[in-house]
Amino acid sequence: MEINGIAHTILTAGDFPAARAFYGQLLPYLGLTAVMDSEDFYYCVGGKTAFGIRASEQQDSLNRFDQNRSGLHHLCFRMRRPEDVDELHGFLRQIGAHIVHPPQEDGWAPGYYSVLFEDPEGIRLEANFVPGKGLLA
Repeated sequence: MEINGIAHTILTAGDFPAARAFYGQLLPYLGLTAVMDSEDFYYCVGGKTAFGIRASEQQDSLNRFDQNRSGLHHLCFRMRRPEDVDELHGFLRQIGAHIVHPPQEDGWAPGYYSVLFEDPEGIRLEANFVPGKGLLA
């Protein structure tokens, strides 16, 4: 048996309006199209990726993600070109996203190039480019 990728990722937001505003800009910018958009759920599809956010039952701006607790560490969107990473960085600056590190090469793989940022919940997101086929080809 071999899986055919990850079907979707859903994040839970303690401050859904702030998360919806952020992802409502980010996901379409990345080429994803909203297929569900309600008062407590936002779900987009594109680029062999499905990504959504849902409102937490505990809607509170203090109910934030903690990267150092058990569970999710971060999510990474894979880009097609290094210029896409640079372009996304400019967009993130424009919308006021918290940028952890600007585009840079990292030692994870030869030519690994990424930007690291956070959503309003403090969930770390990365966008990277790895030249060649890489491990995911």
